[in-house]
Amino acid sequence: MKFLLAVLFIASLFTTTLSAKEKYFVVERESQSVAIIEDGLAKRHMKNMHNMNHGVIKFDGDDGYLISRDGYVVRFDPKTEKKLAEYKTSKSAIGFVIGKNYVAVANYDDKSVDILTRELKPLQKIKTGSKNVGIKIYNDRLIFAQMDNDKVSIYKDENDGKSTPKFKLEKEFDVGKMPFDAMIQGNTYIVGFFLTKGFGVIDLDKMSYKLISVTGDGNKPVLKIPHFGFWSLSRDKTFIPAVGDNKVMVYDKKFKFLKNIEVQGLPVFTALSPDQKYIAVTFSGKDFPYIQIIDTKTLKVIKTFKFKAKVLHVRWSNEESALYVSVNGADEVDVIDTKGWFVEREIYQVERPSGIFLYQMNNKKRVN
Repeated sequence: MKFLLAVLFIASLFTTTLSAKEKYFVVERESQSVAIIEDGLAKRHMKNMHNMNHGVIKFDGDDGYLISRDGYVVRFDPKTEKKLAEYKTSKSAIGFVIGKNYVAVANYDDKSVDILTRELKPLQKIKTGSKNVGIKIYNDRLIFAQMDNDKVSIYKDENDGKSTPKFKLEKEFDVGKMPFDAMIQGNTYIVGFFLTKGFGVIDLDKMSYKLISVTGDGNKPVLKIPHFGFWSLSRDKTFIPAVGDNKVMVYDKKFKFLKNIEVQGLPVFTALSPDQKYIAVTFSGKDFPYIQIIDTKTLKVIKTFKFKAKVLHVRWSNEESALYVSVNGADEVDVIDTKGWFVEREIYQVERPSGIFLYQMNNKKRVN
């Protein structure tokens, strides 16, 4: 009987492994490739994906899209890992979004925004005379910031998303100096600046704009908030890595300052766990090899990890109690057990890893 139970237990483990619903696509920064981690192993590589410095991957259902630093957009099948199409929009592209029937790419060097079909056929090129950043979608509108012109542009699809899109300028806002990154929450587009203290907020229903100054200890203004991709938003708090200071700043949802959390070094990236109980923080400079874990309830650092080399990215699993860590200089992805808070395993055969992107099988949600 004991033997039978043991066999059944092993069989159940094997079945669980085979039926895993997560794949991790890891950008291999120096080799124009993407490593695929599945069932805890780096099993395969997608080759010839162009310049993968700052490569970004997004999924919409069973469609995968990748943007390379040198301006290529690549469509691939995340199940078969086969490249389906590619299109070069410019010499340097910085961001993209996936619409219902289009893909929009923000370009740096040729100062335009490209609208492509989902199969990456060109539809429209919007020339702005500026580097373009912070591209987002709201209903039938496309929103992006013009870095050189200190503007946010809102384009409306004249076909209301019902057929091939045709975008026309609806409204532009003069905003702070040198907008760089943006995020969207519901009907609110939030843009950060390099040279203006605070950030801009656009209500996309009322088409109104206001500048919000964020302050810290002693009501002192925060000098700049350029990177929204590094923020973490829980149900009741906003966590922002301080620029040039060893703190993670905590605000409520109305941006009232709550607390500064002292951390290991200069924070770069904060990543919120799926249950919103923890924040993982990465660092720059001499503290590149460290990660710290913050409890979002107590607002205290509960664990510090030091890795073999610099850490460039982290990704929480949605299925298992695990945090995947891109250890760039050691050519490996390490996995932290988030119940016991220890490094559970090291995944090799990943060359100079940076961004880690999670493909959730049978998930139809679009991530922009």
